[in-house]
Amino acid sequence: MSLPVTAKPASTAFQDYCPKSRRRFVLIAAILASAMGFIDGSVVSIAVPAIRQSLDASLTQVQWINNAYMLALSALILVGGAAGDKYGLKRVFAGGIAFFVVASIACAFATDSDMLIAARAAQGIGAAIMVPGSLAIISKTYPVEDRARAIGIWAASSALMTAIGPVLGGALLSIGNPDVWRLIFAINLPVGAIALYLLLARVPQDAPVSDVPLDRWGAVLATLALGLLAWALTGPEGEEGLPSGTHMLSFGIPGLVALVAFLWSQNRNPHPMMPLRLFAVRAFSAANIVTFLLYFALSAVLFYLPMSLVTGWGVSEAQVGLVFLPITVAIAAGSSTFGRLVARTGPALLIGGGCALVAIAYAGLAIGFGWGRFWSHLYPCMCLMGFGMAMVVAPLSASVMGAVSTDDAGAASGINNAVSRIAGLVAVAAMGGVASAAYVQAGGPAGFGQPVDPVAGDHRMAVDAAFVAIAWITAVLSAISSGIAFAYLPGRPSVP
Repeated sequence: MSLPVTAKPASTAFQDYCPKSRRRFVLIAAILASAMGFIDGSVVSIAVPAIRQSLDASLTQVQWINNAYMLALSALILVGGAAGDKYGLKRVFAGGIAFFVVASIACAFATDSDMLIAARAAQGIGAAIMVPGSLAIISKTYPVEDRARAIGIWAASSALMTAIGPVLGGALLSIGNPDVWRLIFAINLPVGAIALYLLLARVPQDAPVSDVPLDRWGAVLATLALGLLAWALTGPEGEEGLPSGTHMLSFGIPGLVALVAFLWSQNRNPHPMMPLRLFAVRAFSAANIVTFLLYFALSAVLFYLPMSLVTGWGVSEAQVGLVFLPITVAIAAGSSTFGRLVARTGPALLIGGGCALVAIAYAGLAIGFGWGRFWSHLYPCMCLMGFGMAMVVAPLSASVMGAVSTDDAGAASGINNAVSRIAGLVAVAAMGGVASAAYVQAGGPAGFGQPVDPVAGDHRMAVDAAFVAIAWITAVLSAISSGIAFAYLPGRPSVP
């Protein structure tokens, strides 16, 4: 869960294109657009059991209901950010919102899992255009002296709506109608319509500021590589347990070939979507490795924990929605404090310490998940995890930005944002096989994440065993990220 920081600072020549009286409309539209992207990402995890029941979806299919969105977003977000510079931010941002809303309506009316997967992929394309555009258009609209305040309002409002979204979504899903999950996507129609009206009716058109060609081949190769690798890790339809070696090799090898081709294209392209030269900077590479490991762990827990609680413990979706509150509230409340503190301590202490707290929280989940204590055990672990993430988010962004020159700031932040999305994609793909295998080994009578009514004892124990396996893996990865942060990130502030 990271705020999108993919925009390059607006050029002075263009930052005053929008009259002062209309700037608030840009800010409101950006907040609404960001909220749609953030809420859809978190509420869908809570809605998975209802979607499985409504569409008779398998575990592989619900993985791809998430991964189709993350695949498109991960592979295209850097191109989406560059498109605003080339074609005009207002035009591209509005187009992304419209595309996202139309795809959301397709999600709401999906008649089967395959249609929902396709619609989620379309949502991801819209989000790849919309998410970077929300911050970029604020940076372009507000002059330097007002920009920090506007971005602060945008960040706080987006965090607040992200925190409320899972709670309201969980309450809505608790109604009991198996098709009520469709409203989660349908709500994007009025929200998106308001954002589009404000942009199209109240905000002037801006001029493009770049004639650099978009890296279309890079986008195609990135999508192909990530898609094949994710499918190799997910496993074929209907297969329980870890994917077979044959399956992983059949799709993993072509995926690696496509990945090598992507890296080759980035090295050859004079205007690549991912400048590889930045990875020669040790602190930049280390920060992105920490990002990948930490967000892999976070995405795995936030995707598979709601499924485990609803289908294993029989907890209501309304109660599960509260699981997302600690991390969102902690990041919203603590990011500014830790962002200021990193200037005095350097990033290593805060990032390494935060990752260590997250690792302890996940280990706590693994140790006591079988106790079945939501308020006295699970929720305190999630609060500790939220505090640890709050220690990491702002210092990690500062570490990424501090590792490169000002000219590379936009590319560096975009790469880091893409890495966090890719981590989520890989996590959901890989951990499904782990959960399924642990469930089968524990003697589960159905399938991991499959609703069983009434919840039988052997099903409950098998679900617990599956999530415990995930929790231990995420604890280890978070601990490794802590070690990397202490070893390779600057231990002192770069600016006295």
